[in-house]
Amino acid sequence: MSDVSFHCHGTDGAARVGRIDMPRGAIRTPAFMPVGTQGTVKAMYMDQVHELGADIVLGNTYHLMLRPGAERVAKLGGLHEMMKWKWPILTDSGGFQVMSLAQLRKIDGNGVTFKSHIDGSMHLLTPERSIEIQLLLDSNIIMQLDECVALPSTVDDMRKAMQLSLDWAERSKKRFGEQDGRALFGIVQGGDDPALRVLSARGLTDIGFDGYAVGGLAVGEPQNVMLKILDETVPALPADRPRYLMGVGTPDDMLQSIMRGIDMFDCVMPTRAGRHGTAFTRFGKINLRNARHADDPRPLDETSDCPAARDYSRAYLHHLVKAKETLGAMLLTWNNLAYYQTLMAGARGAIGDGIYADYVSETNAGWAQGDITTVT
Repeated sequence: MSDVSFHCHGTDGAARVGRIDMPRGAIRTPAFMPVGTQGTVKAMYMDQVHELGADIVLGNTYHLMLRPGAERVAKLGGLHEMMKWKWPILTDSGGFQVMSLAQLRKIDGNGVTFKSHIDGSMHLLTPERSIEIQLLLDSNIIMQLDECVALPSTVDDMRKAMQLSLDWAERSKKRFGEQDGRALFGIVQGGDDPALRVLSARGLTDIGFDGYAVGGLAVGEPQNVMLKILDETVPALPADRPRYLMGVGTPDDMLQSIMRGIDMFDCVMPTRAGRHGTAFTRFGKINLRNARHADDPRPLDETSDCPAARDYSRAYLHHLVKAKETLGAMLLTWNNLAYYQTLMAGARGAIGDGIYADYVSETNAGWAQGDITTVT
């Protein structure tokens, strides 16, 4: 990745602040990447997403493969042009769907055969085809195809999935070759077995990738298990490459993972919660479906830079949610993504100042204080 580089500007314990430089723009780390599964961050305009502080968004290989189709996207100028997003895009490989759509797929050493959840058509996704699709989409950070097992799982199943993922990592690296302006990330697997995780990390390091992701977590295991896996896995990854924890997560999950050396995150949680009436704030989560908000004139957070949080009353947001108005989902999604980006900006500043532990403590204290329910 001659024109792609990662620079760590400072550390506070294992926490790191840095930047991934790419031709389409710099990605400030720690970074939260909004999820744009089907070429859109749901309920948001893309210029809004960037204005909130997002340097990169995600697309999904599996879903875009089925609709509208990778070749069609390429003919129309690529995903950046379609989405009107000028900055970096990361595409996942379809590996998560190997687990989440288990009833619709068959897996072997060659790849995964999917039955489309849309029309029942059959599709073969191999490591090579996954890379090809991501190149057609014009992705900037490309993920290897992997097998993600659900937890809990047997050690034998976790070992087989880890080894298959390593085999597919080699094939992905070969198909990727040398690509200007793009990076290829390997994905650590191994379930909740620390020894398997370390073996996977070392195997991927031997193959050599531009960045390393930790996959197969936040799939139902308790937070303490996830953090234990990170404690064992992250030290086995190269320090001069970005580290990406896939599919995570809650604000607390992210702060705790940053403390363990993770640089990048993605999760559908802020957008999905917004569509279902929940706001993330410095006071914790606020459920706008609750009747106690019906007469509350206060905004979600009068100190926020986000108009959705600062300028609309809780009473109005409650009304929109109860009435199932589209604007309610839009405003709460806007608020949630703003909060996630503010959280990451705060983390970057705190690490740079050497006060990250204090930042985590203060943030947790705000959540513990909770939302003030008395209207004055």
